[in-house]
Parts: sequence; structure tokens; C-alpha cells
Amino acid sequence: MAHQVETMAFVGQTPWHGLGNQLTRNQPIEIWAQQAGMDWRIESSNVSYMAKNERGQSIIMPYEEQRVLYRSDTHEPLSVVSQRYQEVQPMEILNFYKDLTEQSGFELETAGVLKGGRKFWALARTGQSAALKSKDVSNGYILLATACDGTLATTAQFTSVRVVCNNTLSIAIRGQNSGEGVVKVPHSTKFDADKIKQQLGVSIKTWDEHMYEMKQLSQRKVTQQEATAYFNAVFNNTTMSATDQEESIIQYYLKAASMDKSSKSKNEQNGKAMSKAMEMFNGQGRGAELSSAKDTAYGLLCSITEFVDHERRAMSRDHRLNSAWFGMGATIKQRGLEQALTMVG
Repeated sequence: MAHQVETMAFVGQTPWHGLGNQLTRNQPIEIWAQQAGMDWRIESSNVSYMAKNERGQSIIMPYEEQRVLYRSDTHEPLSVVSQRYQEVQPMEILNFYKDLTEQSGFELETAGVLKGGRKFWALARTGQSAALKSKDVSNGYILLATACDGTLATTAQFTSVRVVCNNTLSIAIRGQNSGEGVVKVPHSTKFDADKIKQQLGVSIKTWDEHMYEMKQLSQRKVTQQEATAYFNAVFNNTTMSATDQEESIIQYYLKAASMDKSSKSKNEQNGKAMSKAMEMFNGQGRGAELSSAKDTAYGLLCSITEFVDHERRAMSRDHRLNSAWFGMGATIKQRGLEQALTMVG
């Protein structure tokens, strides 16, 4: 099966997705570009189509409203876009971190290309780190990613990585209009690295707020009934109050009995996911026995992030990476965070 990851590079320990070429630390951006498969440009050409004239001869006609984007190295097509589309080059993603790594103590840890060049990213450690109950350590990162196939705006977001299991979780940036805790630049707008950095300038405050929330979750003890209700809400996209948890769970299984075949299949998948997440919460997850996670709301959230990053069904590890950062997996983790925070709100 073809991988979605075209090329990738990393420093330090092998990433949670187990993909990429290992580099020694403090390599220049040019080496990162080469080893991460980002040393090419997005080129474009106007769209044309074949027609026939009145004598039946084939003629080539221009379609001036759209362009084809393609790779400069392989000439492989990437997408068809409007003339107004503002592409972001792979080197722009890496150069975003140049002054941060040289002057602000950031360190690039992974970078790579997905889907043959249609999506690419870089992830850098900010140097921020904190521990819950002295042993459960998380480190801060900034992820910058973009796509040229219409699936992703240029997106910058803070991410925390729990060391014991390499689980990734997006950190909410307070006051952003997107509502998702990220800075997004649509491809109708020119990419401005300095402007994004200004919007990300609240990094210390953002990290402190995030870890304060995680500390609150680690202090909130939960029952098995609350855990079941939580996983039901996350995987089935429902909400419930503490007073109707038990009734809602009963109704969920009664509803499952009356579903059609396709709905039952989806319901069975969700049921398996809930069961797996519950097992990880009850001791099978990495770090599940740490005091910060055992029988706590933080442990519930960690079970969700570990399930998405390591256990959720995927065609390959690179498909899982794409989902965990940019797709349905990221949505599930965000829902898990929101549901967990309702327990301490």
C-alpha cells in the first residue's frame, strides 16, 4: 500500500508514528529541506482543454480562470486552483522556524511531506516543559502545516506532547476567532510569517493556561460511570449532564438495537473504540498508573489521545499521522479535551 508520507526527517528519538530519516541535532534549514523531502517548489501552469473546430481538427483552448499546481522536481500534478490562490512553498514552512531556532531556543524535531507533496509540515519544540504531580511530563511544540489541494489552510498551532506515551494534543490559543485554538491563514491571503508569529506571541501565557487546565483535570477524580459517559460523549459526539449519564448510556444501547445495518456497523466501531479507550484508562494505557492519570479526568483525556495516536484503526502509520494532526483523529482529540474540561468547569 502506498504511504501518504513522501519523505520525512526527525531528530532525537523516533517519533510516535515511527516514520522518517534521523538527523543529528542543529542541522541547517537546507539539510532539513533535503532530508525531509521539502527541497522543491510548487510551480503552476494555466489550464487548457482539447476541443475540435468546425473542420474536426483538434485545437487547444485556454481556461484562464484556473491553474494547475505541480512539483518542480518531478512535475507531478498537485491540484487545480483558481487564479486567486496563494500557494505556500515548502521552504517557507521551514524558514518560519529559522529565527526561532537561531535566536529563541526552538528546535526543529520533525518535518515532512504527505500525499505526494499536497501537504507538508514542520514541528518544533519550544523549550517549554511542565510536570503533573512531579512525574507526568509534557513538552510544548509549535506545528506549522499547509496543503495545496484544498484540504487545509496554512495552520499554526501549539501542541503538547506527553513524554510517557508521545501523545499529541493541540493547545487552545485564547482569544482566537477560529474557535479551534489555532491560527489559520486561508489560501486567498498571502502567507505572512511575521504576522503569524505575532499572533503566536502569547506562547508563555498559552502554555501556562494549558498546564493549569491539565492540573485541574489531574485533580478531578472520576467514577467508572462517569468514564463510560465521557467515552460515549466523545465517540458518539453527544453531551450529557451528570444527572442523566446512566439513562443516556441505557438509551444509547437501546438505540443501537434498532439501527439499520450501516448505522449498526458504525455503532459497533464506536463501541470497540469506547471499549479500547476504557481499557487504556483502567490501566492498559501508557502512563495510566501515574497518579496524575489514574482514575482522573486527565487520565480520560490521555486515553483518548493515546487511542487516536497509537490504536485507532488506520490503513497505515502515515494515514494515522494525517488523521491525528489534521483529520478526524484531531477532531476526536479536541472533543475529548472539551468534554474533559466540562468536568472541572
